[in-house]
Amino acid sequence: MRRLLPCVRVAARASSSAVTCRTSWNTRVSFPAQHRMISTTSCELLDSDSLIEEERLRGYRAGHYYPVRIGDVFQDRYSIIGKLGYGTSSTVWLCHDLQNPKEKTYVALKVCTNCSQLPCELAIYNHIDSVSSEHAGRDRVRRLLESFEINGPHGTHACLVHEALGMNLEELRELVPGRMFAADLIRQTLREVLRGLHFLHEEAGVIHTDIQPKNILLGVLDNSAFVRFERDELERPMPRKKLPDRTVYVSRPMPLAKGPPSLCDLGEARFYHPGNIGLVMPDLYRAPEAVLEMPWSYSIDLWGFAMTLWDLFEPERLFTPHNEDGRYSEHRHLAQMVAIMGPPPLDFLRRSDKSMLFWDDQGAWKGEVPIPDITLESAEKRLAGDEKKLFLDFLRKILQWKPEDRQDIRTVFMDEWLLADLIESGEVVQE
Repeated sequence: MRRLLPCVRVAARASSSAVTCRTSWNTRVSFPAQHRMISTTSCELLDSDSLIEEERLRGYRAGHYYPVRIGDVFQDRYSIIGKLGYGTSSTVWLCHDLQNPKEKTYVALKVCTNCSQLPCELAIYNHIDSVSSEHAGRDRVRRLLESFEINGPHGTHACLVHEALGMNLEELRELVPGRMFAADLIRQTLREVLRGLHFLHEEAGVIHTDIQPKNILLGVLDNSAFVRFERDELERPMPRKKLPDRTVYVSRPMPLAKGPPSLCDLGEARFYHPGNIGLVMPDLYRAPEAVLEMPWSYSIDLWGFAMTLWDLFEPERLFTPHNEDGRYSEHRHLAQMVAIMGPPPLDFLRRSDKSMLFWDDQGAWKGEVPIPDITLESAEKRLAGDEKKLFLDFLRKILQWKPEDRQDIRTVFMDEWLLADLIESGEVVQE
């Protein structure tokens, strides 16, 4: 069989610290006449009392965010074109890199809040850059091009410059019929994600911890998507809200691109350590050992991979762990896991005292909510017959209570369901 996951192990090395460049608040922005974007079309101004974008996030504080404006030029090099997105710890912007004026180069600039803690993220990016490897998955992990700091009106902000990529899989899902990926499309896309994970785990010694559709970005084959983004922002500017000390912009979706996907956002990533513990992963995608505050390792990324696959392929989520008030409930989440996977083994529960909040000492459920009447078979809505069986057999390789019972990435990659399109075309021959 063709070798699909080349594996060359490289010993982990200590990373060097990030290069830091400082800019004073008074010189935070320049407007070179030949580079400043000037829209000839008026934009929609939103009511100053309405909450938009990052303002809607729990715990939002305006002073934590740097007041980026379209047209700003950072470091006399990165010219802001438009807003790509936002989160609890940053806003992200498409920029021109003005270093080479003869050729248009685009980058993504992540401007972090002044309360963000970045040493681990930068150390991980620097370490990945230091790994000497020809692994095919290396190109499936987005690279950091540069980092620097700027001083804002309320503190210092780290800025990360990344290669510019296309829309994420969460955005792409909104464009596909029924918000569900075709089987072959999801196979082709997620095989590349597994390559990236295999590189992170086997060669870089890094656990992503945040595998979900919005952290998988499509690649680009040329600059046409960025050119269109820029043109659209000039001709049809996105709405915005102007306040005395800042402008809050509505993000512009990236146009569709067709390049291979990349794993992005290593802000929650961790170096492997046998003692890794603590709350990680988005609540909807959280593995059982993370919910129960047990030590966790590489296999939580495979759990996140399985949740991502389900969300992109099925019409409804596998787990819906939120109460009626929208708050995450560990009781609901674990009860649904019992329904889908069966009762957890006693030796697994005994790895954490927290388990006793949900099970008695004989492993009987005592949580606040009853075990729902669902199974993995009933939750799966798209398939039938042999194809359904293959798909569910594939998922069960990952959906296991005990991390050591989950199959490794290589075995998951070589699964018959995930390779079905290559088997059918004859590119892969079953042994």
